[in-house]
Amino acid sequence: MGIAESTLDELPSDAEEQLRHGEQQLELSGRRLRRLPSAVCALSRLEKLYVSGTGLRELPEEIEELRELRILALDFNKLERLPDGLCRLPRLARLYLGGNRLLALPGDFAQLQSLRCLWIEGNFLRRFPRPLLRLGALQSLQMGDNRLRALPADLPRMTGLRGLWLYGNRFEEFPPPLLRMGRLHILDLDRNRLGGFPDLRPLRSLRVFSYDHNPVTGPPRVADTVFLVGEGAVERMAERDEPVPRRPPRRPARAFEDDEEEDLLIGGGGSRALGAPGGSLRTLDAAPGLGT
Repeated sequence: MGIAESTLDELPSDAEEQLRHGEQQLELSGRRLRRLPSAVCALSRLEKLYVSGTGLRELPEEIEELRELRILALDFNKLERLPDGLCRLPRLARLYLGGNRLLALPGDFAQLQSLRCLWIEGNFLRRFPRPLLRLGALQSLQMGDNRLRALPADLPRMTGLRGLWLYGNRFEEFPPPLLRMGRLHILDLDRNRLGGFPDLRPLRSLRVFSYDHNPVTGPPRVADTVFLVGEGAVERMAERDEPVPRRPPRRPARAFEDDEEEDLLIGGGGSRALGAPGGSLRTLDAAPGLGT
């Protein structure tokens, strides 16, 4: 069927070949799909499903039949809402929703208690989705390029969170709840409207803080172990009388394997490959870095 638009019921002609070798993985990225073929939802043993850059506009409620699914990539589509059925995937650990048209998340989203990595950058979120506050396993939250102006006071309930990307939003002051996120390793506030910072030294677990492209005149006060990216960062780190480390990559790499949690949060060697629009593979920088 190639890149031609698939019917609503049939699997692509190469799906059987993809599944033949025992890997429960299906790559549909880059094909023309307004709606996920219903036959995909009958693959009850499927563990990884990539449907990136297809023009997808809706998902069937039957997606909840994919009870073994651990990785679901739906980025760079045209989704305006998510079905409640997506919230009933008990093993889902990584969900990629970036580059869609989402205004909110379903109220039942909090049922995704296995979710460790959520990318929802490049959507139209004006408020922080409250169901996220009840995701105790979530470690990496990518919310760059949305329309957020504030964060909820009870954000510190997300005690498992280690990486938080908030670049390209509309914050005019440093969100106070972040000062109580003492377990964060990576915090990215690039491209907001911040004019200054409080003392960030109480964030004792912080390893990387990016504040580039904000109207500030200098870096915040942080512990000496924090890598800074922004106005005056190089000079501040040079004052520590230690070599300035290599600047992290500008965007977190999309890591799909279960044993890559540390790479996902603070970087690592090697490279990742993922399905790109057009069905080809593109290789990304390995280390998760900071949003531009």
